[in-house]
Amino acid sequence: MMGNTIIHLLLFLLLTFPSSFAELFFEERFQDGWKSRWVLSDWKRSEGKAGTFKYTAGKWPGDPDDKGIQTYNDAKHFSISAKIPELTNKNRTLVVQYSIKFEQDIECGGGYIKLLSGYVNQKKFGGDTPYSLMFGPDLCGTQTKKLHVILSYQGQNYPIRKDLQCETDKLTHFYTFILRPDASYSVLVDNRERDSGSMYTDWDILPPRKIKDVNAKKPADWDDREYIEDSNDVKPEGYDSIPAEIPDPKAKKPVDWDDEDDGLWKSPKIPNPAYRGTWKRKKVKNSNYKGKWKTPWIDNPEFEDDPDLYVLKPIKYVGIEVWQVKAGSIYDNILICDDPQYAKQVVEEFLVNNREAEKEAFEEAEKERRAREEEEAQRAREEGEKRRRERDRNYGDKRRRRRRPDPHEYLDDYGHDEL
Repeated sequence: MMGNTIIHLLLFLLLTFPSSFAELFFEERFQDGWKSRWVLSDWKRSEGKAGTFKYTAGKWPGDPDDKGIQTYNDAKHFSISAKIPELTNKNRTLVVQYSIKFEQDIECGGGYIKLLSGYVNQKKFGGDTPYSLMFGPDLCGTQTKKLHVILSYQGQNYPIRKDLQCETDKLTHFYTFILRPDASYSVLVDNRERDSGSMYTDWDILPPRKIKDVNAKKPADWDDREYIEDSNDVKPEGYDSIPAEIPDPKAKKPVDWDDEDDGLWKSPKIPNPAYRGTWKRKKVKNSNYKGKWKTPWIDNPEFEDDPDLYVLKPIKYVGIEVWQVKAGSIYDNILICDDPQYAKQVVEEFLVNNREAEKEAFEEAEKERRAREEEEAQRAREEGEKRRRERDRNYGDKRRRRRRPDPHEYLDDYGHDEL
């Protein structure tokens, strides 16, 4: 028992505090005092297009005490930011991570965050404010499920060239971006690597190091035939004299066949099993085969390396700036550090402690929602049936009032009632 207690204590310490060699630049789990760190922008407010944020754990939390900030008011712009101690990622790994839960049927809207450099008037922070990194989901309809990774270089924004996909369900997901001093990167979703590569190849920031030599031509002596005919293979004697068809040996002349009337009877033909078709030499491996010729790559004369390609302008703020048709996205667990392992532990902590509980809460909420919808649909059907019966009754009453019978209508010419 004592051993298990010590293990749990060590795990708690690892999850709570980064390693002594790591630096934690900013971590926001939206606990007590979070409002003092965040400034809600007035951008678009004078136009009546600015939304706000609600402090909540959501409709189906894994932990009711674990709250975040949720976009509030449909068809609005949402803009909020926090000032952080200035940091640079020069000669160090940069890790940016956060969680988001799309509780709503968002229809169209963003769920990303931004890292901002230089001075920012936080009350005016909006879509036109320059940023150094934009990272996270962007959903629109059934087609757009994009995961943005946009980097700023010398004042210009460059989106990643790859088509990265984000999650679309209504549970909490963690998005992690790791940028290293060798300009390599990784994108993780819930601690699983979604993609990786290099800034040199996956963003159109610098010209490529290598280009194909458009002036190169395949050498005249290049042999790209993997197989050739066997010159030693000789056609068997009599091969061409083998007919393609032969008379059917099982066929018999009909008993009622008359040669004088029907002509000379001939056995019908069938395919000859000994026939092998047109003779061709066998193929053998070509000893001179050099492979398929490819245009060679050469150094790009326009390429000029920048050893600080990966270095962002000093980061001073982290911000959320999105537009959504339907609000209801919960942001939480924002982390900026230089330790991928600590970021991984934060996600692991959530997956271990909250994921199953959140799934169960979501399924229960969905069950209740479906029951409510069915109850409302049943009420609507009953109300519709009630209106139909009233309409039919009123229609019958109107017809009877319009057509009152003539008392003389059924009398004959003598004034007697017809039978």
